[in-house]
Amino acid sequence: MKEATAAGPKHGVFYRVLSEFRHFGTYPFNMRILLMTNMLYAFVLPVVELFVGTYIMRNSSELAYVVGYQLAVYTGIPITFLINGFLMRRIRISHLYSFGMLLSGVSMAVMMSLETLELGGIILAGLIMGLSYGFFWANRDFLALASTDDGNRNYYYGLESFFNTVASVVVPGMIGAFLGATADHGWFAGNINFAYKLVTLFVFVLTIIASAVVTRGRFAEPKHERFIFRHFDALWRRMMRLAVLKGIAQGYIVTAPSMLVMTLVGNETTLGTLQSIGAIVSAVLLYLLGRFTTSRHRVAIFSAGLLLFALGGAFNAVLYSATGVIVFMLCLVLGRPLMDLGYFPIQLRVIDCVSRKEHRNSYAYIFIHEFALYLGRFFGCGLFIVLTLTVSDTFAIRYALLIIGIIQLISIVISRNITRTLDRSGC
Repeated sequence: MKEATAAGPKHGVFYRVLSEFRHFGTYPFNMRILLMTNMLYAFVLPVVELFVGTYIMRNSSELAYVVGYQLAVYTGIPITFLINGFLMRRIRISHLYSFGMLLSGVSMAVMMSLETLELGGIILAGLIMGLSYGFFWANRDFLALASTDDGNRNYYYGLESFFNTVASVVVPGMIGAFLGATADHGWFAGNINFAYKLVTLFVFVLTIIASAVVTRGRFAEPKHERFIFRHFDALWRRMMRLAVLKGIAQGYIVTAPSMLVMTLVGNETTLGTLQSIGAIVSAVLLYLLGRFTTSRHRVAIFSAGLLLFALGGAFNAVLYSATGVIVFMLCLVLGRPLMDLGYFPIQLRVIDCVSRKEHRNSYAYIFIHEFALYLGRFFGCGLFIVLTLTVSDTFAIRYALLIIGIIQLISIVISRNITRTLDRSGC
């Protein structure tokens, strides 16, 4: 009887959760530090990505302002990747990473300090956010490449996607309810912009904590080598084409939820609620995929994400109603992390392969990869602006996602080709 009682908990939920914590502890120290940092910052990203857009919409009612802000963000990112490449030679990479996280709070503070939202101020705030993303992603990608190997990258990105998805449940729900209650109940004398400023303070606190965690890592500093090149291996050129296609979706995927919800559904409370629906199941699935899949499953995972995105865009285009937005958001909350879970390990494996083959600094590939993403982002945002100017706002909101989703399906063929080439070469 005692033996049965003692054995029982080993098959319970608590024991399984404890065993997963122990499994996490088996990975390299730097990889764990990076994951803990990313977990904290995951609670900042939904604020930056979702509620800045709704803030602009609430205070200007101009869809073009939201897209203009996003273009400014995307323009600042590759410029910062270039600056970061030179600063890495003089400043610790963990400090640059921390600086990028802190800048996201500064950008939001600049936005909230504007007395009236005009395009010039919005672009300034967008460029600062671009600097933030640039320092954040440039150093995050480099540290991820240095702290992981091809055998543990599915787990790394699965756990990272798990954090991001959980944050997409908790943060939009809490902050959306807070902003909605401020408007409905007249908190802070009905001043919802003051509520947005409190949200900005929340961002600052989290970025400070995340910055303190990442500085505990024992990361090797990058070598002082050239990182700007014009010519690359054929395999990397295929990876660049895949990056352009990924960027096309990124160019519109950040602003689309805010514009769709504010136009067709309701206020920030609704936005937070929609982001929460089904995301818990998604988070568990992503963790399991990262835990138990291998490199041979990456193309299938990536393809599933792309198909979900296209399916969501189709529902939005056909229905163009609150129901269509709900279906799109449900497809997005699972499809987007699936795309990332499949894409990033492929990207890092290609960098491992071509950097050895061409005897170059791995940051050279991280740097030029960002410019490929920027081309795609510019096309994605540009497509929306062209549709808005030549047809109408309604047409752009309704059909841009579907067009982008269909274009993105080309990525399935390219990713399969890249993976087969890697397998044949033994990389």
